[in-house]
Amino acid sequence: MPVVSNTSPILNLAIIGKLSFLREQFGEVLIPGAVLEELHVEEELPGSQTVRGAIKDGWIKIEEVKENAVVRAMRRDLDMGEAEAIALAMQVNAEWILMDERDGRKAARSMQLKVVGVLGILLKAQREGTLKSLRHAMNRLREKAGFHIQADLYNALLRESGEKK
Repeated sequence: MPVVSNTSPILNLAIIGKLSFLREQFGEVLIPGAVLEELHVEEELPGSQTVRGAIKDGWIKIEEVKENAVVRAMRRDLDMGEAEAIALAMQVNAEWILMDERDGRKAARSMQLKVVGVLGILLKAQREGTLKSLRHAMNRLREKAGFHIQADLYNALLRESGEKK
C-alpha cells in the first residue's frame, strides 16, 4: 500500500542525513505538488540535495491531487502541504501518512488515516538496529533542523528505546 508524506519528515530526516530510513521502512513515498514546493529542492538548503537525489532515484514520487474539494476543506485549518498530503493519502488509500504537525496529525486521524512522524520513524529504525542511538538522532534534529521535542516526549522515547532506564 502507498505511503504519503508531508514536508517535515522528509526535510528533517534529510537534514540529519537519515532520509534513507523512509526508503528502508516504506519503499516508495508519494508527495503532492504542494509538498514538493515546500521542500525547495531547487535551492541549496540543508537536505535539499539529498531530497533531489531521492526524487531522481524515483523512490520519492510526486503525485497529483485530484480531489480539490478535500484540499479546500482542509485549508481552513491546515497549510497547503498538509491539506494536499491528507487529500492524496485518501485518494490513494495510503497505508500511512507521514506528518509531524499537531493539527495535521489530528486532521489525518479524523479521516481514519494512520499517522507516523519523524520521531516514530527514528524509533523504528533504532528498534530495527539501523539507528545506533535515538538520543543522538533527536539531538541532531534539535540542533541541525531546529526540531522541537518536548522534554517529556524526549524522555519517554528514550525510555521506550531502552536508552534511558
